Amino acid sequence: MALLAPERHDRILARLRTRTTATVQEISDELEVTKETVRRDLDALERAGSLERIHGGAVLAGSGVRAETPWRERQSRRAEQKRMIATAALDFLPPSSGSAVLDAGTTTEALADLLADDAAVPPAAEGGTRAVITDAVPIAQTLADRPHLDLEVLGGQVRGITGAVVGDQALATLAARRVDVAFLGTNGLDAAFGLSTPDAAEAAVKAAMIRSARRSVLLADATKHEVSSLVRVAELSALDALITDAEPPAALRAALDEAEVEVVIAR
Repeated sequence: MALLAPERHDRILARLRTRTTATVQEISDELEVTKETVRRDLDALERAGSLERIHGGAVLAGSGVRAETPWRERQSRRAEQKRMIATAALDFLPPSSGSAVLDAGTTTEALADLLADDAAVPPAAEGGTRAVITDAVPIAQTLADRPHLDLEVLGGQVRGITGAVVGDQALATLAARRVDVAFLGTNGLDAAFGLSTPDAAEAAVKAAMIRSARRSVLLADATKHEVSSLVRVAELSALDALITDAEPPAALRAALDEAEVEVVIAR
């Protein structure tokens, strides 16, 4: 089945994050599309500021490990896969009144969309509400008026490119919380480097979420597999589960198994 343009764009950027540069021919062979299609995709990604064209190929814009795509642009990419992952994540909600922290990210936003629907989630105990903490402005907007949720939004500085709250205030709040489960996003998932993200301030908040939670569940589609970004968030052993949309490559799967991370393939 032919890949849609957003899926091709994600695959191209994932390749550049791991290899720094790529030629038109290499991308054409990997995606099984014409070189003309690749050139159009590279032009579109260059206009979006995600990469820079060079003779015969492309490199990531700026540092190869720090490129970030604005969250509004990422919302429509691989939307079906993200919704499948989010639906599978519902199985990790506390079975009765409990607590969760939702990290910033478009896949966790898909989970927030489901949490906002009274009919989509298992009911809390009679008379109870689920406590939800988030560092994501888009998620806060989605969940703000839901009577079955007790929402807490972390305070601090908002990074406009991701909609995530960062800073000392957010870290202090998380240090004083103990939640049942943390649902996390990531820019990269690598067998050796673990979870990673381009920004040190966001990495600190993600790590604090892991420390605050009894269980940590990573929501990451296949474009994050075997990708390393600039700042490590945590080793694989910090996770209890990974929910993804495709079987991880062999080396990554072996590392996840060794770290005793449950792998759920959303269908």
